[in-house]
Amino acid sequence: MKFGLSLSGLLQHSRDGDMVKRFADVQHLVKVARDLGFDYIYAGQHFLSHPFQMLQPLISLSRISAETDDMDLLSTVLVPLQNPVQMAEDVATLDVLTNGRVIINAALGYRDEEYEAFGVDREHRIARMFETLRLARMLWAGNEVTFGGRFTSLTRARIGVLPVQRPHPRIWIAANGDGMVRRIARHGETWYLNPHAPFETLARQVELYRTVRVEHGHPSTDTLPMSRETFVAPTREQALATVRPFLEGKYKAYAAWGQDKALPGEEDFTAPFEELATGRFVVGSPDDVTADLRRFADLGVTHASLRFGWPGTPRDVVEGAIRLAAREVLPALRSPVSDQR
Repeated sequence: MKFGLSLSGLLQHSRDGDMVKRFADVQHLVKVARDLGFDYIYAGQHFLSHPFQMLQPLISLSRISAETDDMDLLSTVLVPLQNPVQMAEDVATLDVLTNGRVIINAALGYRDEEYEAFGVDREHRIARMFETLRLARMLWAGNEVTFGGRFTSLTRARIGVLPVQRPHPRIWIAANGDGMVRRIARHGETWYLNPHAPFETLARQVELYRTVRVEHGHPSTDTLPMSRETFVAPTREQALATVRPFLEGKYKAYAAWGQDKALPGEEDFTAPFEELATGRFVVGSPDDVTADLRRFADLGVTHASLRFGWPGTPRDVVEGAIRLAAREVLPALRSPVSDQR
């Protein structure tokens, strides 16, 4: 496995929190993760993020990249909400600033508030995403583009800045439901595993993903990334007691946003914490966390974005978990030194 530090919960804060201080905390934690050998950093995206403040990822990563040396930078982009030209140029700009270290996690989103705010019909979100990605790839190639799509038209257009990565920055595509997993597999794309589904659901979907890829003539993939809620402490009891208030608050917000209803099966994020945590959170002692992550490694996961902090989690608490994980968990699971780009 390669390991990423997820900043998604750290770039969020309470409505009355000091976001300047919070961002300084994030920069410090990125430098800690860099020095401890993490391979990349990850930032998610939402708009209208009440009850939290939330910094936008591409802009945040452009500043954070100064602290990352050769770490990759993974950013979620809610693709159906984007203008394809602006998205292509923003991503290409960040790829230039980081000398080709950008990965995009293309996501549909699931919140009606976001679709309404951007004037996007939710029923068209999948078609919009794949058309936008197709057009972005054409623009990133650097040729003159004339394009007449369902949602966007261009005439003899050329992108204003070319990405360093050729033919384009790496793209992973997030999916919750089986239908979208099948679609990603049919297209031969890289699937980014859902961070909220239980292990058993993901194991079944990984098998589905691989089967559909083969059925449509695509080779087996050497990249299978995921994101997971993670926390490690000297004992399982201590880890659970530490993260409980932060994860309960975060998943209460997810329930209000409808994230649980976007998952396959009957999920309920208002369930008691113990029920919610089972199979879903990688939380415990170093041995517990190593065993949980090893299950994903055995499933074929190659990249794990680990979220050690959530809105309100103090910096020293997050740093302690990162340092303990780097010392007692990650070495046993690391991939051999290689370029997995």
